[in-house]
Order: sequence, then structure tokens, then C-alpha cells
Amino acid sequence: MERAKKKCYVSSKSFNLQPSTLNFFTTFALMETKNPEIELARNYALYTHRNIFLTGKAGTGKTTFLRHLQEESSKRMIVVAPTGVAAINAGGVTIHSFFQLAPGLFLPGKMVAGGDARNRFSFSKQKVNILRSLDLLVIDEISMVRADLLDAIDDVLRRYQKRDQPFGGVQLLLIGDLQQLAPVATEQEWPLLQEFYQTPYFFSSRALLQTDFVYIELHHVYRQQDNNFVNILNAVRDNQLTTQVMQVLNARYKPHYRPTDGEDWITLTTHNHQAAYINNQRMEELKTTPVTFTAKVTGEFPESSYPTDKELTLKVGAQVMFCKNDPSSAKAFYNGRIGRVEAITQEKITVRCGNDRIEVGPLTWSNTKYTTDSATGTISEEIAGTFTQIPLRTAWAITIHKSQGLTFDHAIINAGRAFSHGQVYVALSRCRTLEGLVLATPITADLITSDPDVLHFNTYASEHIPTAESFLRDRRSFIEDILCRIFDFSALSMRLRFYERLASEHLSQLFPGYARMVAATASQVDSELMAVGVKFQQQIRQLSPLANSYSENTALRERVRKAMSYYATATARIFGDLFEQEIPEIDNVRVREQVTRELELLRTDFDEKMAVFIACMNDFSLTAYWDAKAKASMTEDTTPRKRSPRKRGEKSTSTRKTSSPASSTEGTKTDIGDIQNPDLYRRLLDWRKRVAVERHLPASYIMPLRTVIAITNTAPADLDELLDIPGVGPKTASEYGADLLALVRESPQA
Repeated sequence: MERAKKKCYVSSKSFNLQPSTLNFFTTFALMETKNPEIELARNYALYTHRNIFLTGKAGTGKTTFLRHLQEESSKRMIVVAPTGVAAINAGGVTIHSFFQLAPGLFLPGKMVAGGDARNRFSFSKQKVNILRSLDLLVIDEISMVRADLLDAIDDVLRRYQKRDQPFGGVQLLLIGDLQQLAPVATEQEWPLLQEFYQTPYFFSSRALLQTDFVYIELHHVYRQQDNNFVNILNAVRDNQLTTQVMQVLNARYKPHYRPTDGEDWITLTTHNHQAAYINNQRMEELKTTPVTFTAKVTGEFPESSYPTDKELTLKVGAQVMFCKNDPSSAKAFYNGRIGRVEAITQEKITVRCGNDRIEVGPLTWSNTKYTTDSATGTISEEIAGTFTQIPLRTAWAITIHKSQGLTFDHAIINAGRAFSHGQVYVALSRCRTLEGLVLATPITADLITSDPDVLHFNTYASEHIPTAESFLRDRRSFIEDILCRIFDFSALSMRLRFYERLASEHLSQLFPGYARMVAATASQVDSELMAVGVKFQQQIRQLSPLANSYSENTALRERVRKAMSYYATATARIFGDLFEQEIPEIDNVRVREQVTRELELLRTDFDEKMAVFIACMNDFSLTAYWDAKAKASMTEDTTPRKRSPRKRGEKSTSTRKTSSPASSTEGTKTDIGDIQNPDLYRRLLDWRKRVAVERHLPASYIMPLRTVIAITNTAPADLDELLDIPGVGPKTASEYGADLLALVRESPQA
């Protein structure tokens, strides 16, 4: 199928607004100046690296904040959520699909989704690029994420970023309300999980416990404008129901209430079968003709993520709910708006919503996968599949679980069989007003439960709320840490020292010059880059406190600017010889692949350093840093390429041509002093490869590499001299002697 691409940063214009909530979104546009918690959350997400738990009551604008952040942030960010519905609402993908995690338990050190933890990663090159360049991971509806799932995410991120840091050093923005829907741990799962976790909630994650995250709570409720109703919801949320609150709430108990035709009431139930029964019963009561619309599904679109029925059967008179925002300029409907079917044709349906008469045809949902632009490093969304259907579902009733994130003007709450913490609060808080709420079953104290683990965590978290002053310290510390990271060469040195050991072990006998060059490069890195870098990091930490922000710190900015220029020149000079040379020929396939892989990883670390130095040479900025770092982390294409032969001493014009395992075979050129006649060496390797292909044998079976090098460096003039070379016996001389001597004579330097 054709795959379209789009930027992942979502414009607010693409979210269609219901007329009754236009004031809410207009107000939200001003939150940054009028709402201190919104401003604090924004600053921490944009200008620090602290992990953030952003919480708040229902209707405080958490999801809307996320949408604005997606537009504004320069960080490479991904948005995930625990369920398909939550992911669609947040404009992201599910946790399991993005991290390729099968359903099941994730027990540290024992099993991962029922399999071996060592074999669970099989990501595409595109996914690896995203994971390597990721700066910020947003998890929406975090209340439903279990602790072991968060630790599984930690495992993946450590694999592709910093192994010694929680979540690989990626910043987390966790959004949700712990007083709403809780994570599910069955009776079979919890006995296994409790061996590792105190609670099933995300805050018990072993990886998260290693981090010092900040807690920011949004207090202003935008969904409900009636303070009395807000106070009732707060009492339900916090399990602080007084007799008076219970009386006011249960005054809305009307067990036999049946809305009159034309009123847009929806029933919220605790179980799927209850909602299905109500919808089917009400549909059967209609005497009009049923019409079925069949969805068109293309590419990859999991059935569990279908936003409405694939076979959608409706009748004139049916109560329906829009399940998508109006993409047109009319903004006539929004996700959650309720109406009644007025007319049906083969192409469209007419829905009456109050005084509005809305005509709607099929619309398309996209199943997106994140991808990266190799040129810019930008993380984008790739459309992997589509679901096209009339954006309606029957809506006399839906489950409380599916109502999460929606807002209703009129709702009948049937929560008498509530079975989990937060369910009653979620149902009640979907309503805009107390007058628009009817209880099908009374609210009793036993239905409103408090989880002591949540209460304990909230008490702890409330003691760690950041302030504007602490943000200034955290922002300064963030810049300081990034600058020190830029001039920290320990990881690069460690990678190079490992490569030095490989070269010494596997290449020093046949290519001693190459091994010496690698060792000399490692020594220079330690003495000229790492040692000096440690001293400069001390200067950064001394100069950093001189001002509240980097832009105001003239002394630090000038020192950093000069250091960027110095280190760019020094790093390029020290690594120049190493990256100019091709990897020497190695007969042992496993050794060749290991050496090639390690050099490629070393080159990736080098490229990232150089990209940042060059991008920030005139002046350091977070945007320039993130852009350079992300682009440099993109994995190069390792498809074998034919190379034109170079003359001895000629410099390559390529900025990056480290051999891959596929391309590091016959015909490579090693001009490092170990080979006295590079032209003859190349001719002999080409000959060996040709004969090996003809005979369907490994090249080393035709002639060992040490023998090839010996022939190259001695250039035998006749058969007797050829026989004097170790590895050339009578059989080899008889079979290949004429060819070998001809190659020697044809070589210009022989």
C-alpha cells in the first residue's frame, strides 16, 4: 500500500472543537500566562531533563496541554498510551505496538512476555533510529500502566541509549490521574508480580524509583463551571463523602428515568454487555429500516483499535455519538457529540444535534507508526493502515472505560456494579453539570473506594512539587549537564579502547601498522581530549552559577564557543587517520563482523560529537544541540557499495565510509604501511575471491590471508621463489602458480 508521511507535531487546528467548549480551548490558549501549573509543566518539559508526573482532576486540560507541547517542543518526542482508544485521543500509538511488546508479564530477569529477555528485541532500522534519537517519551493515561510494563520500556531504552541510566537517559512525561482507571493485574498475575513490585501502579516501577521525578498537579477545572458540582466531584475523587454530599448526589437517583425522544442522553455502564443490551434493545424498538455500512480497512489496522463497528448498522431515529472530530472548516461535530439519525442514504447520514442538522459521510482514521527523516533527523508519523467508516456509533449506552476523555451534557450513570478504583469518579466527571446527570443506581459509600497505595503516593508526591525557583535551578543544571556531556570523552575513549583490544588481538600479526595506529589514536584521545575535557567540565560547573540562564552567562558562553571550535578541530585531527583507512582484510567471518561492527559504533559516537561541535560552534542552543544529535544518530545505510580504486596516498573525499560487514570483503584497500604493494594486494584479493566463487569455497580455503600478504610483500619472480613463501606448497604452485606470477608481473610496483 502507499505509505504517506506527516509531521508528528499536531496542530491545534486539526482538533475540531465542540461549540459548547470553544471557551475552554480559548481559555487554554492563555493558560501559559494565567495558569502557573501549566506554565511550570511546560517549562519543565521544554527546558529540563527531569522526569515529570503531570496529574490533575478530570477536565483540567492534561490532554490539551500535551497537544500544545507537541507543537512547541524541539525535542524528539514520542507519545504512547496503554490502550488504542487512549492512543488515538492523545495522537500517539500504543505502548505495546511501539515497543513491540507482546501482552503478558514482564518479570525482571525471569521472563518477558513469556519469552527470553535476551531475544525479545527485533526492531527495524527505522525504529532503532527513533529509539537512539529520542529525547522525550510521553506516556498518556499513565494510571492504567502497570509497573512491570514501565520497566519493560526501561529495558528497551537502555538497549539503544545509555545502559547505565534509567530509561536510557530519556526524559519521561507521565500524564494521568491516579484517581481514575487503575492498572489491571489479575489474580493469576499479581502473585508473580508482587515478588518484584509493592503495587501494580506505575510509581512502583523499579526503573522509575531510581529517578528523581517532579510532581505537577493541575488544579483549575475547565470542564465543569459549577463550583458546587466541582466540590462534589472532588469529594468522590478523594473518598471524602459527607452525608450532605451523598444526599445532593443521590437526589439525582431516578431508577425509572427514560429520556423523551429528542433528548441526547447517554447511559454509562460498568460492563460491555450492559451497554450492548441497552443499545440493541433501543435499536429493536425502532420500526425504521436498518442500513449497514461496511468499513474499508487498508494496510495495518488492528481490530482492537477500530474506533467504531466495522459493520455499522443504523436506523432513522437511532441515537448516535460522533467518534471523530469534524476535519472540515465547519467544525460541526466533535468526538463525543450526541445526536439522532434523521436520514440515511447510501453515501451519507444526517444527524440532528439540537438545532444543528449535520450531514456526514465516511471519514478515515490512520494507524500511525513513528519514523525518522534521515536528512533532518525529524521524528514523523508514517501511516501504516487506515480505517474508513461513518464516524458514528450507537450511543444510548457506552462503558465507563470507553468514556474516558469524553464530555457529555446529559448522562445516565449506571455504576451500581463498579468493580475498580476510580470507576465512579470517571463516570461522574464525564458530565458537564449536575443537572445533566441522572443516577440509574444510587451511589453508596462502598462503590467509592480509595486505594491506600495511591493515597500514600499522592502524599509523598505532594511534598515534591517544584516551584518557579526550583525550575531555574533545574534549567541551569540541565544546561550544565548537557555542556559537560558534550565535552565528556569517556564513552568515546572506552569504545576506542575496546576496538584497540580487538585490533591488537586479531590484526597485530598481519597488520601491525594498523594496530599501532589504533593504539596511538586511543592514546591521543586520552591525553588530548579526555584529560583536557575533564578540566573544562570543571570550568563549566564553576561558571554555570554566575547567572540564572545560559543566555545571560556571558563568560560561560564565550568559553563554550571557543571550546566547540577547539574540540571540533582536535577531534577531527586525532581520528582522521583511523577513519581514513579501510578495515584490513580478515578471513575469519565472525572476527571481521565484530571488528566492523565495533568500528561502526565508534564512528557513530564520533559523528555525534562532531555534529554537535559544528552545530554549536557559533553559539550553543538546545535546539541546535538536539537537531545535531538526532541527525547524527541516524544509522547509515550498510548496503554494499562499489568503490573506485584510489591511488596510493590519495585522500578519500567521503565524510563517512566505514566498511560494513557486507562490504568488508575482497577488494578493500588498506594503505597503512603493512602492505608494500597495495595494487598487487588488491589484485590478489580479487583473484582469490573469483576462484572462491567458481569453486564454491570460502576465500581462505583458496589461500590464507597471510600467504596473500607474503606474496604481496616479496613479489616472487619465478616458481622457485613462490615455493619459498610459507603457505605455498607444490599443489598450490602447480594449480595457481602461473596465475599468481602473472599477477605479480602485471602489478606496476612489482
